[in-house]
Amino acid sequence: MKYGLYKVMQVAGILLIANLSAVQSVCAEVYKFTDKDGIVHYTNIRPVGQQKVKTFSFPCYASDPSCNQLDWEKIPLNRGAFSEAIQFAAEEYAVDDALIRAIIHAESAYQPEALSPKGAQGLMQLMPATQAELQIVDVFDPVSNIEGGTQYLSRLLEQFDQSVELAAAAYNAGPGAVREYGGIPPYKETREYVRRVKILYRRYRSAES
Repeated sequence: MKYGLYKVMQVAGILLIANLSAVQSVCAEVYKFTDKDGIVHYTNIRPVGQQKVKTFSFPCYASDPSCNQLDWEKIPLNRGAFSEAIQFAAEEYAVDDALIRAIIHAESAYQPEALSPKGAQGLMQLMPATQAELQIVDVFDPVSNIEGGTQYLSRLLEQFDQSVELAAAAYNAGPGAVREYGGIPPYKETREYVRRVKILYRRYRSAES
């Protein structure tokens, strides 16, 4: 981690951590309902006066089959959370900030304390071995997690010729699996994860334009 970047991000981190509870309360649940005209809606605000509202708790991991029924084209985006940290990491490692947001959204739905059933941790869901490799001291610190996760994502993009699909597959299944199969591995979880990231990445890029 670059010292100058670390000091600036530390300051940003102090400000960000003060708002963690607000971020978590916003992103913890998404509600799905169909209005009187038959239009399906997704919202992070609890609907009032609607019947048959379905609630999805987040993070909604790709390994959870119940998450596959979500329409990721309509899931509310979060363009404001951790903006400073994401922008710093994007510039430092030459990774599109929209892709960083897509990974964070797909992995943890912006919840810094997310812990997957497989042991992945924090905003960008880093496994313990990856944390050790990247020398991350506090994986639940948003600034450190984003910096480390973006550095790892940058390495994967470099390994796979800047292919977002293959880098996302490697982020989920590991680069060894991608090399073994010569592309996206035939795992349901990984294919669902890549599909999800591609949708979110496109939507975040469109939201920026």
